[in-house]
Amino acid sequence: MPIDFYPPRRNVPFVRLIQMLAPLVAPWGFQMDLEVEYESLNQLIALRNDRVLLMPNHPTFHDVIAIFLLSGRLGQSFYYLGAYEQLQSKLGRFFQAIGCYSVRRGLADRPSIIQTMELLAQPGCHLVIFPEGGCSFQNDIVTHFRTGAVQLAFQAINRVVRQGNDPIDLYAVPVSIKYRYTQDMTVAVEKLLTQLEQKLKVPTRAGNYQRLRAIAETVLTQLEQDYGMASADSTLSWNQRIKTLKAYVLQTCEQQYGLTSAATDLDRERVYRVLNAIQTEAEPLKVGLQTDRPWTAEFVERSMRRVLNFDAMYDGYVAENPTLERFMDTLIRLEREVFNIDQPAPKGHRVATLKIGAPINLKDSFTAFQTNKIATVNETMQTIQRAVQTNLDLLNQSR
Repeated sequence: MPIDFYPPRRNVPFVRLIQMLAPLVAPWGFQMDLEVEYESLNQLIALRNDRVLLMPNHPTFHDVIAIFLLSGRLGQSFYYLGAYEQLQSKLGRFFQAIGCYSVRRGLADRPSIIQTMELLAQPGCHLVIFPEGGCSFQNDIVTHFRTGAVQLAFQAINRVVRQGNDPIDLYAVPVSIKYRYTQDMTVAVEKLLTQLEQKLKVPTRAGNYQRLRAIAETVLTQLEQDYGMASADSTLSWNQRIKTLKAYVLQTCEQQYGLTSAATDLDRERVYRVLNAIQTEAEPLKVGLQTDRPWTAEFVERSMRRVLNFDAMYDGYVAENPTLERFMDTLIRLEREVFNIDQPAPKGHRVATLKIGAPINLKDSFTAFQTNKIATVNETMQTIQRAVQTNLDLLNQSR
């Protein structure tokens, strides 16, 4: 029988051992080191004995490593809310041993909800939740923060109060993660551009940015053809084409499993609902199709992974701030699509710089939460998202 929920089975001595090894392994295993400014460390040290909900942005698959390295710097053991699929993997027991537990994204995962509230009520608990709900694949712009983490934090306080106790201190802490390459990336960029051009049969142009755009144009055209969405309207911008294609793919995939969505639903949430349906249904219904491709469960899943890969992508991301990191963000997304690689290997050594925002004691807003839950949760989450973005902007300026 499949397991519905993977609880944390944190082994503190084991965590301490891994924390000792991680700074040695990270530079060669993941090509990354951690950098945390003194002021940020002091903010977390001051909260050592408090209940803390750490809320980082999520630009890469390696962000949890950066946060784990942070826990080692502090000499503390954190808990981590992780994707159900990760806990299902061969490394699932390892993740549980360092404090991870699962959530089925896109569903009201009751066991995970209960576990989260129980942990947040524990004295001294430090819990890490990535509020973007998945990788954004962009290094210095955050995507929409989901409100669930803050809502559960307020509910944890509410449970304590309903037991006849006073509201507890529970701090929501914005965490900004910014990566920068520390080595000359000329060879790595040339190699990946050439590999993509050869795979797509795209002629090499002058200038790396022009080459990147030519590759992206070819990928977009192929995706449109893959879904029978090739447009004869040459006046449409790339962003309009991306929006139209994404809307069609999402709607059609939902139709395959009889799902509906509201206009306010985030694309990422819609994707997770489809992926959950794939796990429970045998085959899609094959309705409303405009493509000759076999509409199998595998094709639906591939389509949903594509939406996640390009969820926050837009024309002008590189041009408006032409940094090496933004260039590589886009190039690696294209690599994931063209070579169907979920987690490409790092292309060069990076430093992950962490900046901690001002902690927000949710107890201070608990009375407002009791009066108007939705407004208080939304306002608090917006404050956290702004703080993460503001600190990312500061890190960009300090390059």
